[in-house]
Amino acid sequence: MSQLVISRRLRAIDLAKCKAEGRKIIALTAYHAHTAGILDAHCDFILVGDSLGMVMHGMETTLPVTLEMMIVQAQAVMRGTTRALVVVDMPFGSYEASREQAFMNAARVLKETGAGAIKMEGGARFADTVAFLVERGVPVMGHIGLTPQSVNTMGGFRVQGRGEEGERRLMEDARAINDAGAFAIVLEGIVEPVARAIATNAAITTPTIGIGASVECDGQILVLEDMLGLSDRAPKFVKRFGSLRDQIEEAVRGYAEEVRSGRFPADEHTY
Repeated sequence: MSQLVISRRLRAIDLAKCKAEGRKIIALTAYHAHTAGILDAHCDFILVGDSLGMVMHGMETTLPVTLEMMIVQAQAVMRGTTRALVVVDMPFGSYEASREQAFMNAARVLKETGAGAIKMEGGARFADTVAFLVERGVPVMGHIGLTPQSVNTMGGFRVQGRGEEGERRLMEDARAINDAGAFAIVLEGIVEPVARAIATNAAITTPTIGIGASVECDGQILVLEDMLGLSDRAPKFVKRFGSLRDQIEEAVRGYAEEVRSGRFPADEHTY
């Protein structure tokens, strides 16, 4: 006789409950089992972001990141967590060609990782793809504003929403992704008045997640390494809640000095 397995993990639908109850949604990125395990008790969702290309591999942009890279790191994050919803970025080139390409790759991500949702960059022009995936059982998180995969066409990592045309376009993007059935929308690098207008618009019923956007968003997300002070440089919107780079450097310096002097390993570290 088969048994019903009930997962204790949060699901995409739980973010809507947070919004309905007025509770802020907490999110961070993670790429490893050990860091994901630390975040698990504190975050509603953990994003396995394609930012791993820049954070882990020293790439200049996210564009070289492959689907295989995303799957491997998502598997690690899933092994380190039991509670938080895990969302996986769809990397550049894995969903743009067609709705069918997007579904096949998104299905592969969910099957091979066990994650609960995927995230796609892009606004109104991808609304049809979002709807296609949602209709087929793939929970989709949208992402508008500063979309790093479009860095070459945007002319760099530029703040979005300046001017009437910029505001109009972003509002159209948010409405289109909302109406297509996305369970949440990341608003990145958007000037505060426009981000606030989107987040508080009655027609935008899906939760909004800010990163360099308004405090009015239903939740916030940051790259873990940025907020811990591990990155050399961080965007203006990042508050450093830690200074681990300095602590790690101090620890490594102490280790090197003790090895050189012969103080390590001592008797208590020797079999």
